Amino acid sequence: MSKDMKRRKFIENTLRLGSGLVLAPILLQGCQSGSEKSAGKEDADNSLEVTSCDDLSKTPEAEIKKREGFGYVEESPMPDKNCANCNLYLPPKEGQACGGCALFKGPVFEEAYCTYWAPIV
Repeated sequence: MSKDMKRRKFIENTLRLGSGLVLAPILLQGCQSGSEKSAGKEDADNSLEVTSCDDLSKTPEAEIKKREGFGYVEESPMPDKNCANCNLYLPPKEGQACGGCALFKGPVFEEAYCTYWAPIV
């Protein structure tokens, strides 16, 4: 009988430790300071304020290379597949001329296209 109790205690402790290891990162992520959370929101805004959608002057070089890697073109070769009907497209905010994309930073034309086009579901 004492072997059964030891086995139960071992299993109980193992489950507690395992769930603690799984939940710890989730709980710690919720404890971020306010500045880190607001920085994340700024990163989520991938459309930079520009006057023209082909103005990449404020877009970092790494982001330009990223958009080239995704095969971004300003006019879609397929009329039924463009950024305006893509799930990754971020529509322009009030007062902005261009939208953005969840994959890279910088202005995005509504009629543009890239190889990562995903239909809106």
